[in-house]
Amino acid sequence: MAFADLTLMQDKKNSKVLFYPYIPKVAWKAIKERLSTRWIGEGPMVKLFEKTFSKIFLQRKKCIAVGSGTDALHLAYILAGVKKNDEVITSVFTCTATNIPLLYIGAKIKFADIDPNTMNICPNSIEKLITKKTKAISIVHYGGVSCDMEKINKIAKKYKIKVIEDAAQALGGKYKDKKIGNISDFTVFSFQAIKHITTGDGGILAIKDQKLIKKAKRLRWFGIDREKKQKGIWENDIKEIGFKYQMTDLGATIGYHSLLEFKKIINHRKKIYRIYYNTLKKNKKIQCMTSKNIDEDAAWLFTIALEKKDFLQKQLRKLNIETNQVHFRNDRYTIFKKYALRSKFKVMDSLENKYLVLPIHHKITLSNAKKIADHINKIIN
Repeated sequence: MAFADLTLMQDKKNSKVLFYPYIPKVAWKAIKERLSTRWIGEGPMVKLFEKTFSKIFLQRKKCIAVGSGTDALHLAYILAGVKKNDEVITSVFTCTATNIPLLYIGAKIKFADIDPNTMNICPNSIEKLITKKTKAISIVHYGGVSCDMEKINKIAKKYKIKVIEDAAQALGGKYKDKKIGNISDFTVFSFQAIKHITTGDGGILAIKDQKLIKKAKRLRWFGIDREKKQKGIWENDIKEIGFKYQMTDLGATIGYHSLLEFKKIINHRKKIYRIYYNTLKKNKKIQCMTSKNIDEDAAWLFTIALEKKDFLQKQLRKLNIETNQVHFRNDRYTIFKKYALRSKFKVMDSLENKYLVLPIHHKITLSNAKKIADHINKIIN
């Protein structure tokens, strides 16, 4: 696997770094105020964050906030009934966080190939992998571009298996005018440092079957019914193995104020996304990894694919523009290799040395984006 082999760019005055966390100015004061209260762990701000998130993204359905997107994925797999030796079909191309929780459980990973236009999981590849042991399909909306949920859920319904959406990169995204988070059995969002919004690190699990919310909350806190315990009516017994997966009020405070500014955040990112798309789609040597309706894309990453990826990356670095490959094929990692023995991934093989991610965040101006895209077209002509 080829790499440009460039170190992390330093955040200097004229540098256009790949990622930058968004922290609302009002959050500084809010955190200070929170630090002077009784609650800095899981408390009233976590509840407010959950309620606000649900109102904006989930048609007011309840969700649970946790310590990371990985925590949320682990809980989703458990709630979906995935157990040791069950098979789960997942994308070969994703952040390892999508698949590592399956190793916690002892489930068997079945890697599927990707779509050549979006780098999302390929529905046709999914169906070929289904067996009597298949318990769930785990899909990833790479870069904020939604998967083909119609085809995927049709397959899931046909074989009566659950769908878990890893929407860590798709906050604010849509699929056929429906907000991500309202489609499948379970949807996971991430608030890790460089996502659309951050809680320092954190996540949310959206659950279609609202009857599972109470169980999810118990699993989030050691298997304890925390609300009953606080009210003094808990029976003082743990009947299921839980985890320490709660979000803190400090993180929720940052997240809550970010939610209030989300429209501004996503609108700016989408403007950059469209500038890149409109400028680079004219270049016949470059492929833009977007959906057909880019207005529905969540604009977390803008990914291009080209033959001279390493050359472009090095030339852009000379101009103080940072680009990189953010995620990699999971079958390259030792921990996953046994699940990919004798497997062939034709599309992943063809793209693994060609894709490159461009910077999108609040520190990149629209003028910056146009200059970056113009530089790319001059370098690759």
